[in-house]
Amino acid sequence: MLVILMDDQILAPEQVCQTCVLANRSGQPRWHGGQLHCGQAIRKLTEQQPEQYECIMGFRVAEIQ
Repeated sequence: MLVILMDDQILAPEQVCQTCVLANRSGQPRWHGGQLHCGQAIRKLTEQQPEQYECIMGFRVAEIQ
């Protein structure tokens, strides 16, 4: 499950990506094969952290289970 990480909030992608021109037709981040195609991976500081990405719009996206 993908979430958007803000300073003090965790948001569903629907709340952020609906208006993004890089989102797919459903207003979701372009996520395929375990990769965010509208952003780049951020290096994990610890192995326990979820995979995180920074989207082109500047938001931090995390894959949580």
